Amino acid sequence: MDASQLAHEAFAGSDDLDTYRSDPAFENRRQPFGRHLRHDARRLTHVSPPPRASDSTLGRYGYSECVSGAIVEQLAAIVGSANVLVADLDRYEVDWTRRYSGRSACVVRPADTAEVAAIVAWARRAGVALVPQGGNTGLVGGSVPRGGEVVVSLERMRHIGPVDALSRQVTVGAGVTIHDLHETARAAGLRYAVDFGARGSATVGGSVATNAGGINVVRYGMTRQQIVGVEAVLGTGEVVSHLQGLVKDNTGFDLASLLCGSEGTLGIVTAVRVRLVPEQPVRVTALAGFDRVDAAVEATASVCRSLDTVDAAELMLDSGVELVETTVGVESPIPRAAAYLLVECSALDDQSESLGSILDSVSGLRDVAIAVTPSQRDALWRLRDEHTPSINTLGPPLKFDVTVPIDRLSGFVTSIGGVVSAVAPGARTFVFGHAADGNMHVNVSGASGHDDQVTDAVLRAVVAEGGSISAEHGIGVAKARWLHLSRSAAEIEAMRAIKGALDPDGVMNPGVLFAAV
Repeated sequence: MDASQLAHEAFAGSDDLDTYRSDPAFENRRQPFGRHLRHDARRLTHVSPPPRASDSTLGRYGYSECVSGAIVEQLAAIVGSANVLVADLDRYEVDWTRRYSGRSACVVRPADTAEVAAIVAWARRAGVALVPQGGNTGLVGGSVPRGGEVVVSLERMRHIGPVDALSRQVTVGAGVTIHDLHETARAAGLRYAVDFGARGSATVGGSVATNAGGINVVRYGMTRQQIVGVEAVLGTGEVVSHLQGLVKDNTGFDLASLLCGSEGTLGIVTAVRVRLVPEQPVRVTALAGFDRVDAAVEATASVCRSLDTVDAAELMLDSGVELVETTVGVESPIPRAAAYLLVECSALDDQSESLGSILDSVSGLRDVAIAVTPSQRDALWRLRDEHTPSINTLGPPLKFDVTVPIDRLSGFVTSIGGVVSAVAPGARTFVFGHAADGNMHVNVSGASGHDDQVTDAVLRAVVAEGGSISAEHGIGVAKARWLHLSRSAAEIEAMRAIKGALDPDGVMNPGVLFAAV
């Protein structure tokens, strides 16, 4: 008996649950991409849902202890009892910032698309909300439970298909980590373009849900630009699968683009076909120090204007670099400076001379170091990569992931600390990020008791500069109340209409993206 049959038959009672769980055919038929459900949850009219929660439970979709057993039994009929977790759930219920956490009814770990579809169909009938989760590396509370939902962890969906060297594409399960995708591409002499610090834990499915960016956006674009097909289970319980990988396919709405960045509010992405890019064999990394932030921004523009080989251009400030040096023990190879620019290029030939010449021509340059060995390059990148861990040693920070126009970037970077201090005296503000696309990570430490005031002040300052309140982390629950700052009422209403069509019962990640109405 497979998951699609279980979705229809297992819920009438629990007498046969042990039979279903022990059926070896059920365990052996799991296929990552090939087995799909084509039914709508409305076909489950004969299913008996678990008892409704009382007023004393955890919220609209929350369930009390007395009914959680029914939930566990019914989900075990779909995925097997070993894959419904009810204990030691901290890593599923608390996000990386440790600011966002909640209780779940349980964690369910499907193995394939069919099991995900069965779970969504069950959730619609039972009236239980679902929280899709990849590596749980999000920073805005979008992948953790808030009030008794069932967490759907995709960590078992780690199938990696063969690399198509001709089209430079590969299909992977949603639970594959970015690191493992990198290794697969590298073994084929190719490269997956999206990269960021959480690569070892973050998953492909999660990066699609948030339209993750990272350090290589300046050259290759966001996650959305890497996707050539998806397989997903919509909030209706229906499966959509479009994994052919055709570069040109103008046959209606691009559902892959729609699902990318939807933060699990429309459905659950189960597999993705991504494009790969050629690996460039010669890499050069430079760290330049400047006496002014605007000089570092001008250097970014000069480098990107002159070279089409720039993979990354990262801006750091003296306060952040000093914190990294004292916390981690990494030393900058150049003297202290007001602002630093970390630039990396890759090409078929050595770009060192060209890059050094461009940086030397910028007014305000204090010094520059160019890495000539892999270990030197890694040391330069540690100054950037250790920013977040070092800031976290000061306590859970308020984190903002914002974008401002390049021509207003230096003004924003130099002024945002004062904006924070005006509402949270004594707080420390650290700014770093992707200079080439205007995406800055603003981290505020020591603002306890002023969270809402700081959030409101920072996000309004971003909008005043013509920027966006979210660049690559998503809205989650952290910024839902401020979505109207970046989106018009008409845009929000259109997004709500799409949500209503694809998730008519509201079971997919409630509370994320949209503020309560």
